[in-house]
Amino acid sequence: MVAYQYKFAKVLTVREQEKAETEMAYKESVVAFEKVATELYTLLKKKEDTTDDQNNHLTQGLSINHIHHYANYIEGLQKRIDKVQKEVIQARSKMHWFEERLLEKSLEVRKFEKIKEKDYELFQQEQQRLETIQLDEISSLKFQNKEIR
Repeated sequence: MVAYQYKFAKVLTVREQEKAETEMAYKESVVAFEKVATELYTLLKKKEDTTDDQNNHLTQGLSINHIHHYANYIEGLQKRIDKVQKEVIQARSKMHWFEERLLEKSLEVRKFEKIKEKDYELFQQEQQRLETIQLDEISSLKFQNKEIR
């Protein structure tokens, strides 16, 4: 019996490697997105807490210097929030881009796996056909040997 050899084995291996690399890049982009999104959340929370703190102090009375200090601090936070929001948008776009590439690579690998499955089925059928022919020939030879005796 002949060993099965898939004609696109090397292509399948390359596609699987590409898929694995894309998967790693996607996971890295997810981690980067989560990091930036967490930073944005922290900044927004800090701004909210600072604003609440300022409002509490305003009800009790606050000097002009403290008001300027809070205003400058909140303004700095807002600038940082704006910058990080842009980073979040970029990280999200990058993550979605890698997600789409991963989906494409997964589909390619799956197509080659399906081709392999169908090719293997045909190979098995051909092997079974050849085995049947061989058994028929053996049976014929045995029958002829019996008749000759």
